[in-house]
Amino acid sequence: MIITEGTAVADIASALPSSVRVFQQHGIDFCCGGRTPLGQACEDRGLSYATVVDAIEASAQEPAADERNWGEEPLHALIDHIVSTYHDPLREALPLLQSMAAKVSRVHISKAPQLARLDTIVSELSAELLSHMRKEEMILFPAIRTIEEGQDRPAVPISAPISVMEEEHDHAGALLAELRTITDDYIAPQWACETLRALYRGLSELEAAMHVHVHLENNVLFSRALALTGSAA
Repeated sequence: MIITEGTAVADIASALPSSVRVFQQHGIDFCCGGRTPLGQACEDRGLSYATVVDAIEASAQEPAADERNWGEEPLHALIDHIVSTYHDPLREALPLLQSMAAKVSRVHISKAPQLARLDTIVSELSAELLSHMRKEEMILFPAIRTIEEGQDRPAVPISAPISVMEEEHDHAGALLAELRTITDDYIAPQWACETLRALYRGLSELEAAMHVHVHLENNVLFSRALALTGSAA
């Protein structure tokens, strides 16, 4: 792949899965904001474009053992990967994060009033993601499987539910961004108890996983499914 300053970050992440590691390291948005040209993304982050490109090219020479190019895999395999790698773990993690957020807000609100807002965001994010995943697994993913198998197209064009899912991804991304601000980049204060530290670690891990999760859906799965129907990505 030839990378230029005008190449969209999402296109690089889709074509070179190893680049995701570089984008995460440098805080470059490759999912919801992935249509931003790489040159602009580097400028926005105060990064050297040449240095980032060198890192991307180096990462491609040493791919991780579990990295797969999902742009070339069957769509049903990608769907199975998304459900097992992201949806199922989220269903386990979200209730625990909610419980910890409620506890630290109740116990430490006098020291850190912002924990009340954190508790609210985690509850909202949890409810929205659980509903979001159900809709994908019950409506959108089966429709995509049907299209891939060459059967009759769904009665409702998949562009409609995809648009809704992308809007919900954007909102989840906004909530995660607010969480990062509230928590000072998930750096626990010196007085923090182990529950608060575990909460911050869990939220940081959730954010990192969500970025890849949303990228695989928005920029790979949805784009390829729309192409199969002749719709614009």
